[in-house]
Amino acid sequence: MNGIPGIDLPLIWAIIIIFGLMMYVVMDGFDLGIGILFPFVKGKEDRDVMMNTVAPIWDGNETWLVLGGAGLYGAFPLAYSVILPALYLPLIFMLIGLIFRGVAFEFRFKVQEGKEALWDKSFIFGSLLASFCQGVALGAFIEGFPVENRQYVGGPLDWLTPFSMFCGLGVIAAYALLGSTWLIMKTEGPLQATMRRLTKPLLFLLLAFTAVVSIWTPLSQAAISARWFSMPNLVWFLPVPILVGVVTLALLRAILREDSHHAPFLLTLALIFLGYSGLGISLWPNIIPPGVSIWEASSPPQSQLFLLIGTLFIIPITLMYTFWGYYVFRGKVRAGEGYH
Repeated sequence: MNGIPGIDLPLIWAIIIIFGLMMYVVMDGFDLGIGILFPFVKGKEDRDVMMNTVAPIWDGNETWLVLGGAGLYGAFPLAYSVILPALYLPLIFMLIGLIFRGVAFEFRFKVQEGKEALWDKSFIFGSLLASFCQGVALGAFIEGFPVENRQYVGGPLDWLTPFSMFCGLGVIAAYALLGSTWLIMKTEGPLQATMRRLTKPLLFLLLAFTAVVSIWTPLSQAAISARWFSMPNLVWFLPVPILVGVVTLALLRAILREDSHHAPFLLTLALIFLGYSGLGISLWPNIIPPGVSIWEASSPPQSQLFLLIGTLFIIPITLMYTFWGYYVFRGKVRAGEGYH
């Protein structure tokens, strides 16, 4: 069993991992964003509603992160053996943040009335820490990792750079925008109005971060600059920034319309997807930037094919129960309803 002739298994696995990570960013992004927005909402009843919009689904969202990590380990072991040691500390801190959030979810609704402050702070801290560390890891990934003889040869703190810290703040802004537009879709009344007011400055903040990263990256990396600004690539990739402008204008209009509930969230998803596609254009086909491709880092075809058979069963099942969970808990969440 040496694979299937004519089928590029590393490419298929790269698509699966990209899909899994995108699903995680989308689904856990608004979840983390709600925790980031907690300091802007002071009332206990409104905070209860915010948490109840994601309480039935938040833990299932992280399934996609597990899929991406497991797929990386099985299909691209070289990438796993380089990226994990390079990012041990931010990934460990990210998991600590997710633990704080999980504990806050379970305990906040069970403590004595008026004693929620500790778990609110835990929820805020965990959300900020997890989001920031994900952005730091993303920034370090964009900057690349030194590899010699198929081993990581950098230090444990190489990820600690101004660029990675800036990306950490950018991801916080992106998740906060996802959270605010999710709450526009899932809530009503004064809470929804508060989210509409917050969404516009969050959108401009995210655009500012995106613009700086888009300038900083090609200026610091000649390969990415050549990828974007050489001909005919410039013509092929020009639709990405144009679409960012179009989606931004549509999102600004949707925020102002009080009868627009789903559009702000869907347009924010489109904006995140465009940012994700821009990242892919910059780095493809390297899975260990700046110079190790998906084909160089892949496991033997036998291993990839064996894993693929199981994955092709798991992904549809995961998609079905995810869709069913969101369908069952569709609609607005009101005070007094939800997780107890």
